[in-house]
Amino acid sequence: MKPIFIPLYPSSLFLLFVTLLVAGESAPIYSPSDDITLNCGSSGDTVSNYDFQTWTGDINSKFFPEAVGSASQVEQAPPSSSMGSQVPFTTARLSYSEFTYIFPVSPGQKFIRLYFFPATYNVDFDRSKSLFSVKAGGYRLLKDFNASLSSTVYDGYETLLREFCLNFEPDQRSLNITFTPSQGGYAFINGIEIMSMPTNLYHSAAQGDGAIYLGSSDSRYYVENNTALEMIFRINVGGSPVSPNEDTGMYRTWDPIDELYLDDLSRNLSIARRYNTPLNFARIPNYIAPEEVYRTGRTMGGNSTINKSYNLTWGFPVNPDFSYLVRLHFCEIVPNFTAARDRMFQIFIANLTAELHADIIRWTTENGKGNGIPIYRDYFVPVPILGTQKKGFVILSVALQANQDDNQTRYNDAILNGLEIFKLNDTDGNLGGPIPELPNVPPKVTSESSRNSKKKSTPMLAILAGVVSALLVLSFLGFLVFRLGRKVKDSNSSHRTTTSTMTLRSPYPSH
Repeated sequence: MKPIFIPLYPSSLFLLFVTLLVAGESAPIYSPSDDITLNCGSSGDTVSNYDFQTWTGDINSKFFPEAVGSASQVEQAPPSSSMGSQVPFTTARLSYSEFTYIFPVSPGQKFIRLYFFPATYNVDFDRSKSLFSVKAGGYRLLKDFNASLSSTVYDGYETLLREFCLNFEPDQRSLNITFTPSQGGYAFINGIEIMSMPTNLYHSAAQGDGAIYLGSSDSRYYVENNTALEMIFRINVGGSPVSPNEDTGMYRTWDPIDELYLDDLSRNLSIARRYNTPLNFARIPNYIAPEEVYRTGRTMGGNSTINKSYNLTWGFPVNPDFSYLVRLHFCEIVPNFTAARDRMFQIFIANLTAELHADIIRWTTENGKGNGIPIYRDYFVPVPILGTQKKGFVILSVALQANQDDNQTRYNDAILNGLEIFKLNDTDGNLGGPIPELPNVPPKVTSESSRNSKKKSTPMLAILAGVVSALLVLSFLGFLVFRLGRKVKDSNSSHRTTTSTMTLRSPYPSH
């Protein structure tokens, strides 16, 4: 079949322009009612070249902070840093005295995101001396927080993002976020984001199922509106990065680094997979997670004998003496898995039984037939202080075990597509805890493809330039696409972290 070339007349030109314009500005799945992005220490509006949001400076704005004692200062980020040109990390507000931002907010559940770029801004603000606490809405979000130490722990990450979920009642007309330096230290902030979220995205509906209470027989836990949550991990298991502008409208970041938390056996034997199975959001709203999260996943492998010999296990460092909400995302995406009991497995969290007969197709279908239907399961996990804890942290494990009984399942395998872990506030309204000890994390890289999709704010000149460029190369690209084909993984792609083992009784297509 020959490639098709279309002559471009004035009418065709106009139609192509409209098509590209609409495609580039497609509406997100969720549109927040409150959406505040504050670029601290700057003035005017600036569009970020990472998430394409428009950030408003706090200088001479209604969000200018109130200070106790000496006034806060503003500084430019060090020019030698690669982050010095990326909003909101280009400027910072710093002070050895307490300062407070006041934001008008509507009732409901909100994301609060705090952005930090720990650096030495001048001789008076050495990065090693930043030490402070942050309070918001009656909760202590951070306690004796050392951003410099945190960035050192997360090796390769120059910047830090701390995300929280809080609810605001109708009588709460404003949100105060207060930065309080510890003795001898200073507080600073580069950016603040406040965004509405769908009702009960992470909190529990009064008439809902709640979270499965691990360690308490047949009990459920409800994350009520008076509970604050801190996002600790949000991972696209077995997949690629999902940047904020690729999320479902809430600008969440989904990291692809689940391999860092696998034990050695799981890292060597498990397989990351991706399929283009059509998705049907029949059981959950389509804003819960991006489609890319449900199109990818990590499985134990295609060898039933090997699968039954180990548990696919992740270990996540968390603060003890807190409780956690663990959300696991599932979708049966393998084309050969279409019926209940095709893949039945066990789930253990923190060495507690979470599911004895996990069956994604049974969870998502009425008649036990079909696949491609996303779902998630919530688990409430208390993490007590243990004698084996290391520097204020314990390991919260998530383990999947293949069914050992061949009569109960067609394939001895397990799959996980995505994972989120949230810390819940303690009885004193505190979320602060010691800095973790984590594996080395590779530097965060923003791909050009993720930068150019679902832009929240796109200058018209950029659109026009893109259209003109598209017209110039349209025919040539069509020819290249036809001749060369796609250079990305196809609908049945997969990769191991090591050499693949021999497959016995494998449900996966051969390559």
